[in-house]
Amino acid sequence: MPTRTWVPPGPYDLHRTLGVLGRGPGDPAFAVRGGEIWRASRTPQGPGTLRLAARPADGAVAAEAWGPGADWLLERLPALLGADDDPEAFTPRHRLVHAAHRRHRGVRLARTGLVLESLIPSVLEQKVTSDEAYRAWRLLLRRHGEPAPGPWDRLRVMPDPRGWALIPSWEWHRAGVDAKRSDTIVRAARVARRLEEAAAMELTDATRRLCAVPGIGPWTAAETLQRVLGAPDALTLGDLHLPKIVGYALTGRRGTTDAEMLDLLTPYAGQRHRATRLILLSGTVPPRRAPRFPVGDIARL
Repeated sequence: MPTRTWVPPGPYDLHRTLGVLGRGPGDPAFAVRGGEIWRASRTPQGPGTLRLAARPADGAVAAEAWGPGADWLLERLPALLGADDDPEAFTPRHRLVHAAHRRHRGVRLARTGLVLESLIPSVLEQKVTSDEAYRAWRLLLRRHGEPAPGPWDRLRVMPDPRGWALIPSWEWHRAGVDAKRSDTIVRAARVARRLEEAAAMELTDATRRLCAVPGIGPWTAAETLQRVLGAPDALTLGDLHLPKIVGYALTGRRGTTDAEMLDLLTPYAGQRHRATRLILLSGTVPPRRAPRFPVGDIARL
């Protein structure tokens, strides 16, 4: 069982740095257990499981890995934990952002280097509630994934590209995934090798590569590349909630549009994703005025 440690150069928050990689409660590929983070991935060398734990005594992060992909995961451990990120490049321009930046100095932008792993759950989140998307991800991995290497049999590794492409239509329906999203995932799986090349590209080129697949637009590309590249400027556009949260946090006004959000974030050019991440960490959201959007279930149709 190979191991590795990484010592951050300054304050570090393991759980908030990697928490964005999990897809809701019960994610079969990501879990927190006794303060440790467990992550199952399909690497270019095959399935691998990573167990990560912070060591307060020396400030290090210790990792153990299992499976054919273990060496790949450990080789890229520093990048995953945010070693390539440069939080010092960020300058807060609003009082709320400054307070969040000071409070969360240990948060870095993780870089997974695995495209399909973040792309598929992002496609599942298109135009539905988070709860619906998380349920679909859980059901699909439990039924079509494989047991993750290592000592914890609860974890599952997502299917390989061929496995995604071979999921029958009724299984997508059972998971609550409509034809538009399932067709997009199948198209992506069929060109998986070309999409994985985006992990070594600059943000603009990587976005263009992903958006060449019908059904993948700027929203999905940004949500994917935030995780794959740890890109500080991969701003999510077209989101139902984000502009309203940003607008309310920075101005106190409701109903902010994407265009207005872009204007508000102009001072953070090059760091707009990091700015919105800090705004979300501040917990400042507009009070709810309407009932929560109802959760649909096409599996019952």
